[in-house]
Amino acid sequence: MKYTFKNIVPASALLLSFFALVSCEEDLKVEPNDVQTELDFLNNPNNAIQLVNGVYNKQLDYQMYSFSWIGITSITSDDADKGSTPTDYGSDKHKLDALTFDANDVSFLDVWKAHYQGIYRANSALFYLEQLSLDPTLRDRLIGEVKFLRALYYFDLVRCFGGVPVVVTKIDLNDVAAINAGAYTRKTKEETYAQIEADLADAITKLPLKSAYPANDLGRASKGAAQALLAKAYLYQQKWQQAYDMAGEVITSGQYGLLPDYAQVWREAGENGSESIYEVQATLTKGIIEYTDVQGPRGTPDLGWGFNTPSPSLANSYEPGDVRKAATIMNVPGVLWDGFIAPTTWTNPRYNYKAYQSSIAESWNNNKAETAKNLRILKYSDVLLIRAEAGFHIGSGETVGLINQIRSRAGLPDVTSVTLESILTERRHEMAMEHDRWFDLVRTGTAQAAMAANGKTFIVGTHEVFPIPQQEIIKSGGLLLQNPGY
Repeated sequence: MKYTFKNIVPASALLLSFFALVSCEEDLKVEPNDVQTELDFLNNPNNAIQLVNGVYNKQLDYQMYSFSWIGITSITSDDADKGSTPTDYGSDKHKLDALTFDANDVSFLDVWKAHYQGIYRANSALFYLEQLSLDPTLRDRLIGEVKFLRALYYFDLVRCFGGVPVVVTKIDLNDVAAINAGAYTRKTKEETYAQIEADLADAITKLPLKSAYPANDLGRASKGAAQALLAKAYLYQQKWQQAYDMAGEVITSGQYGLLPDYAQVWREAGENGSESIYEVQATLTKGIIEYTDVQGPRGTPDLGWGFNTPSPSLANSYEPGDVRKAATIMNVPGVLWDGFIAPTTWTNPRYNYKAYQSSIAESWNNNKAETAKNLRILKYSDVLLIRAEAGFHIGSGETVGLINQIRSRAGLPDVTSVTLESILTERRHEMAMEHDRWFDLVRTGTAQAAMAANGKTFIVGTHEVFPIPQQEIIKSGGLLLQNPGY
């Protein structure tokens, strides 16, 4: 049975009392009463912790990391196809697959709104935390956790949409001028990354090491999580030396290591293990809504909707003997790792093995819509690859050794030299179906060629970012400016 901070300190009715719907958006709202103010209430450490849990728990929402996120980060790429059946479009997933999407598609609206709702929760939590008279160590840690989460939400947004509105204060929803200047005015990509860097730099000074957390706080953001995300943000900006150095801080911390068996990384047995840097914590009663169901095998017996299936391009790209292929791609028919028979009556020939939740060998309560499967956001092998890629650009002699660590675990022979292309190929196979491939293609300038090889047309000058949701532009009265080409 999982033993994480979500089990021990649930965001239950107490937390829900903080939230009210305002214009269809969650709003953190603490109501004083005749006896105590909201600050009196939150100065109770347990209440302050539950306040922060509300920022974490946004990650479980369907709109945040489920169908829409899967669509725009994976189905768009050459690693995956839409899947399901030819006539089941999943609203707009056929358009994402074909790169014919537009600003009216619901997937972009879902991701935009969910992330800004998470940011609103983070800003509101910080507004209160910065006024509390808690034990300074706890107060700083909670602030660090929230700043990590806000940085993560902005990192997702900037990768998807480019420069976005950057809001870092609790906005009065009746203050039209503040809303127009903050929520509806886009910052540049550089300004957005600057905020991400600032939040993470502060979080690093406030957060403990992963090993310093007690067992009942397993899964909370740590110093290593903030460092890993900052290294990744530097990589996306081609700040090679900074990415190299920050990844090195994670590697030399002694907190992390590769799991011996690659196949275990995405199974319940590997959750919060040595390779885990940050995961969205899921339990049977508080899972990521529909994440596994969306990608579960479709047919008879029915295990899911059947979307986001590994593409022939991905399946054919592995070297012989690479154990990551069998751990990533579920082939039909066949026998699954838990002994379950994958029958010919399933609709597609391949499914995403990393999204599979076993009803035989893992926690299961017969609710496919809310399984106890954590979503891996940052893992140690990602940091090794960041260090290797950044090191290649600055001429580090360490790159070959880092790549060989990855290859050895994958069952592949060592190499004596690397190219940028070989590093990126290693990254593709290590991170396959983990929501990074599309962004890796875009940031490295290889998307047009990769999409063409997969029969898709990547429009240079447009598809580097997704469209700002048209509904949000209308809501802003035209203050939000659309990305080029949409």
